Amino acid sequence: QVQLVESGGGLVQPGGSLRLSCAASGFTFSLYAMSWYRQAPGKERELVATITSTGGSKTYADSVKGRFTISRDNSKNTVYLQMKSLKPEDTAVYYCNAERVVVHRAYWGQGTQVTVSS
Repeated sequence: QVQLVESGGGLVQPGGSLRLSCAASGFTFSLYAMSWYRQAPGKERELVATITSTGGSKTYADSVKGRFTISRDNSKNTVYLQMKSLKPEDTAVYYCNAERVVVHRAYWGQGTQVTVSS
């Protein structure tokens, strides 16, 4: 019933851009903070960006600050990650996460592959 479905990944050249989307259903989207995580080959999963439930506050990993932008549209139950000036080290599977801390509940999507290569 609960679903987080990522889309928008693919192959892009260094310096290019991609926009990831995560469509949520089966829960009250507007009550959850949303995040993007990524996991590169041979590395641990890392937090890329977080946006609060209202969209009023955003945080980013130092490695993507100034290049990536997280946003959400609560009317569409969707969170986005706009990625610019992509680098080969951005290559990873990107995962959408929804978290409501007060009730100790979190959901994960299946991930979408982003490959940055010439």
